Amino acid sequence: MQTDYNPEVVTIGLGYIGLPTSALIAQNKTRVLGVDINPTVVDTINEGKIHIVEPDLDLAVADAVKNGFLKANLNPVSADVYLIVVPTPFKGDHEPDISYVQAATEGIIPLLKEGDLYIIESTSPVGTTEKMQELIYTRRPELKNKIYLAYCPERVLPGNVMYELVHNDRVIGGIDEESAEKAIAFYRQFVKGDLHKTNARTAEMCKLVENSSRDVQIAFANELSLICDKAGINVWELIELANKHPRVNILLPGCGVGGHCIAVDPYFIVSDYPLESRIIGKAREVNNHKAFWCAEKIKQAQKEFKLAHNREPKVALMGLAFKPNIDDLRESPAKYIVQRVLQDANDEEYFIVEPNIEEHNVFKITSYKEAAEKADIIAFLVAHREFSELEISDEKIVLDFCGVKK
Repeated sequence: MQTDYNPEVVTIGLGYIGLPTSALIAQNKTRVLGVDINPTVVDTINEGKIHIVEPDLDLAVADAVKNGFLKANLNPVSADVYLIVVPTPFKGDHEPDISYVQAATEGIIPLLKEGDLYIIESTSPVGTTEKMQELIYTRRPELKNKIYLAYCPERVLPGNVMYELVHNDRVIGGIDEESAEKAIAFYRQFVKGDLHKTNARTAEMCKLVENSSRDVQIAFANELSLICDKAGINVWELIELANKHPRVNILLPGCGVGGHCIAVDPYFIVSDYPLESRIIGKAREVNNHKAFWCAEKIKQAQKEFKLAHNREPKVALMGLAFKPNIDDLRESPAKYIVQRVLQDANDEEYFIVEPNIEEHNVFKITSYKEAAEKADIIAFLVAHREFSELEISDEKIVLDFCGVKK
């Protein structure tokens, strides 16, 4: 990269959060260097283009690159603020993996100087910020108590990230009081939501608790759907009636839980506190089982169709994304269901539908109208807006796992 580009902020990780965050900071006329290990991502951004789908992000990146406030590179350079926004997957038996956070931190340790601000935004197990503090001070003991370290998780909704990065409240946890204040001063430059100060461990747990809470609520709805199926009760009508109670607000069931937050974050708590997190752990089991149950219902419908018609059915599997109206397939229960159904495929004809992507490296994508017209069995896995417009013949078997036709 050009040696005369001196960024004020370096962002490590240019994915679904790192790139929008970098673009937002750059829009506020702060020079940002975004770092990613993928050369294609770096080249794409430096051309003023984007490699992910997110409303308004393309315009923000194009504008920031054109005006010289955003560049991308494979390696970090010296700056005043470092944001760690890399993935934190899990390994083995759902054990959190902070190796990406550690690698990103190790990459900037030689660049750190007195007065710098280091912030982790990646979802992390409790104590991660303290571990990175220890790593930094072990390698650079002369910086002890001379730099600022904080944890500030994102809490945005895919499809509305650029708005929510600005307007949502943020929880900011410092290793110490001075670090928290320094981080608050940084975020105040581009966040209009309230900034809530706490310590790093509480901020780390807050992110995990927020998504675990949602997972538990979804698990209740999904468990209701299993009960109602066995009891011969319309779960959608039941929930609508129960929610007439002034203090009841049951969510709607689906075919499981996906995405890189709700389907993952609870494991960070369960892994570290297995004896205490009984409800959180059970909710994960319920939501994972719901996807398995949906796949079994589809396979059972296929068997019944073949017995009744003496031929294999044509099956439409409607949706691959982890939630409606986005293209994000990470941890998607719908994708798992499709894979599980296809594992037992023989001579049946399948139509795989995902209106938010043009192609997939494994599945052949069919248009939703063609799939609904040709299929004998239609399984709604994701409540994409396009599906609600479909006119479906009464002769077809419809398995509605997400309330498209409720």
